[in-house]
Amino acid sequence: MKSYDVAVIGSGPGGYVAAIRCAQLGMKTAIIEKYSTLGGTCLNVGCIPSKALLDSSHHYEDAVKHFEEHGIEIPGEVKVNLEKMISRKQAVVDQTTGGIDYLMKKNEIDVYEGLGSFKDATHIKIDGKEKTEIEAKNIIIATGSKPSNLPFIELDKERIITSTEALKLKEIPKHMIVIGGGVIGLELGQVYRRLGSEVTVVEFMDRIIPTMDAGLSKELNKVFKKAKFNMNVSHKVKSVERKGDEVIIKADNKKGEEVEFKGDYCLVSVGRRPYTDGLNAEAAGVKIDDRGRVEVNEHLQTSTANIYAIGDVVKGAMLAHKAEEEGVFVAETIAGQKPHIDYNLIPGVVYTWPEVAAVGKTEEQLKEAGVAYKTGSFPMRALGRSRASMDLDGFVKILADKETDEILGVHMIGARAADMIAEAVVAMEYRASAEDIARISHAHPTFTEAIKEAALAATEDRALHI
Repeated sequence: MKSYDVAVIGSGPGGYVAAIRCAQLGMKTAIIEKYSTLGGTCLNVGCIPSKALLDSSHHYEDAVKHFEEHGIEIPGEVKVNLEKMISRKQAVVDQTTGGIDYLMKKNEIDVYEGLGSFKDATHIKIDGKEKTEIEAKNIIIATGSKPSNLPFIELDKERIITSTEALKLKEIPKHMIVIGGGVIGLELGQVYRRLGSEVTVVEFMDRIIPTMDAGLSKELNKVFKKAKFNMNVSHKVKSVERKGDEVIIKADNKKGEEVEFKGDYCLVSVGRRPYTDGLNAEAAGVKIDDRGRVEVNEHLQTSTANIYAIGDVVKGAMLAHKAEEEGVFVAETIAGQKPHIDYNLIPGVVYTWPEVAAVGKTEEQLKEAGVAYKTGSFPMRALGRSRASMDLDGFVKILADKETDEILGVHMIGARAADMIAEAVVAMEYRASAEDIARISHAHPTFTEAIKEAALAATEDRALHI
């Protein structure tokens, strides 16, 4: 039986990063993955393939709607080849997962393919093409999450689908009904809306992206309505039924009246659930809470001292970059170091266009906590860079402490917001004030000038270009 310093169960962004950091720190490391490719949900059926389709569909939309205005004329009809679009997406996935194979070899990490389950606190049984068993002094659970469902919905994975199936459809839906107005539903809804589908969004809460700042929800809703999405908030779905090639959804609106939606596809995107199926955690004395999450302390240690858990399988936001931070944190903890994660400074991003990004506290959270704050906002359309690229929607909003001027939250919607949010994370990590950002030179013309202008607005209401 092979013996290791650390064994990682699951090879998503949390798991493979944890394995790499353990190897860097001189530990003999193994990683166990039940699927034939490494990278977990994110690389195979999540972040990476969805971004590939978002980019491809964006190019198509630009060609159809915007090229002419730029003086680019395409003779004949611009057509979508969905099969080619999906195969390009798969090529991106294959290249990315292949990169993880390379990183495992480079860092001399042993890879086991098969379902990893605990025999006890130091032994893992691996059920793959061959059955084997390994021993490890420390074990990291990084088994991730799966799409959630509502108890009354039967997913047939043909017409009533999850995000996994939505990434490989054989046809462009005539009418896609999206249950859930969160990140995943809106991103995939936008892909198919651009390609010509009618898209209806049905959301239980009173606004889309309900966990983000209300101002961002309002602006994105406005953009989606302009793109002729059918937006339905405060709707409680109560039945989803397939009849042949038609899916019928019944829901109660906020007045309690029953409404009906009919489409040829229904995408169920009501969040994700921790995945521990087959782990046999109890054999190692690892406690699972009533929501299916592995219980951990502030060191991400489970109820069994030598076993840790990270990523979607523990509490907190289900984000690839949060899992990566936790992977490094646990590796360094095992090595005797004293790492630190500030969960308040893990940014959230929605990769629609315009992109939505945020870090820190929302206005709603600050009000609830009774924190006195000031706000500075700047519209993207006031930027020369936005006019040049015709990306006029959105704004940047900075929330700062009323007394100290320390930045408490940054919320943005606009072109390249996903990339721009890093500036806010760096600033908040070093406890910058709004005036600190206001006094930093930002290259002109760039989208990031909106951050400087919002900081000027928050400092003494002295934005220069509005």
